[in-house]
Amino acid sequence: MTQFAISIPQTFPTGRVDPQLIKDFLARAEALGCFDAAWDQEQILGRMPTLEPVDLLTFSAACTTRLRLGSAVLLTALRSPVHLAKSLSTLDQLSQGRLIVGVGLGAAKAIYPAFGAQAETRAARFAEGIRLMKALWTQDSVDFEGRFWQLKNAAMEPKPVQKPHPPVWFGGGHPNALKRAAALGDGFIGAGSTSTSDFVRQVQDIRRFLAEAGRDPAAFPIGKRVYIAVDDDADRAWRGLEQWFGLRYGRTEYQHIAIWGPADECAAKVKEVIDAGAVHLLFTPVYDEAEQMERIAAGVIPKLS
Repeated sequence: MTQFAISIPQTFPTGRVDPQLIKDFLARAEALGCFDAAWDQEQILGRMPTLEPVDLLTFSAACTTRLRLGSAVLLTALRSPVHLAKSLSTLDQLSQGRLIVGVGLGAAKAIYPAFGAQAETRAARFAEGIRLMKALWTQDSVDFEGRFWQLKNAAMEPKPVQKPHPPVWFGGGHPNALKRAAALGDGFIGAGSTSTSDFVRQVQDIRRFLAEAGRDPAAFPIGKRVYIAVDDDADRAWRGLEQWFGLRYGRTEYQHIAIWGPADECAAKVKEVIDAGAVHLLFTPVYDEAEQMERIAAGVIPKLS
């Protein structure tokens, strides 16, 4: 059965952050009843005013009681795994076990020096950091002798509510990233910047890597972020998406990955993503978020059952 999620309002093009808007949005998302989770994403550096994802999820935990909360994805190789493990364990406690940890490398290699890291070692740093976080979440005392981090007789409390730890979903599209997901992950979340045709290939690769690793694909959930604008005026819908893409990413050539137009057409395109293998659909409206959420709930999701 497909689960549906909604993106938390996170970007504020005018520069004025509105906490009440976020609170009201999440309250309505829970009240609608058709959404199982709410997600955000990470962009630390950039001109678009964007809230930090872990802090936003912590705020969201205080505004909700039912929705699972995730980030697709945290660029963990840019962060200290010790600090991040502590923050995420705290978040899992405060949300009473509703956290999904989305992780990935990201595509922008040039930002690594700004975080005291080298792009050339990012994959190794990423994998080691994931192993260290899992150790801190599950072991009473951690001895860790890694290439990047070393701990001796270290303890971290409290542990997460979820056992053995919050589910870790991997992002990324390169075959190496998909192989890491199958080896180290508890699920996969396809990027919003991935077309449906590319997502089909990714799902096929992940299932093959899971089989090679002796893991059951049925126990490995696969999701996909979908940028969407529901509007009977398709041109108006695309203009809203195009403006946001230009502000967020500095480019607007995303017609091949976004879904926009009347509800029936949007539902048909979303159904293609589900047929490709997504059991968790993350709807990401990027303007008029509250109104778009209502249109998705009323006009798109009912057509997907």
